[in-house]
Amino acid sequence: MLKFILIPLSLVVLTGCTTPSKKITPLHHKKTAQKRMFQSVPKERAILLQKGKHRKYCHICGMNLVKFYKTNHAAKEGDVVHQYCSIHCLTQDIKEGAELENPRVVDVSSLKFIPVTEAYYVVGSKKPATMSRVSKYAFKSLEDAKKFQLKYGGKIVDFYSAWQIAKKDFQ
Repeated sequence: MLKFILIPLSLVVLTGCTTPSKKITPLHHKKTAQKRMFQSVPKERAILLQKGKHRKYCHICGMNLVKFYKTNHAAKEGDVVHQYCSIHCLTQDIKEGAELENPRVVDVSSLKFIPVTEAYYVVGSKKPATMSRVSKYAFKSLEDAKKFQLKYGGKIVDFYSAWQIAKKDFQ
């Protein structure tokens, strides 16, 4: 009995055959392919601060910086600017011994980098996180952070508090 089931199933898998009455639909419809993740921006709107051939990718994990732009962070190490897909990767670099200066984060509203000390982070919203289970989005304006919080939930905190939450990913 088992042979009888496995042979036809293996033929279907190997040949890609299905019953004529079933319509095969592609996994990615045009609407799905055109829908952008919340963290993403059009490449023309992204500011890439790193130099070199890998400038489009997170300094730590290699993720595409444009795709995860709204959670980008950046900092200087010596004469080099590193850009990160998230506060998670910034935290990992510090944990590995990097001595970073002038940390910045993307303001979700303007899409420009701002000093982390001037940012209001909305932590734990319904919007997807980057490199973590807990989302962390930054805003220059408290009013913008409150509007985002009202729509998507979460808690408004400063950078230090958001960083403490990011550090929990490594415990």
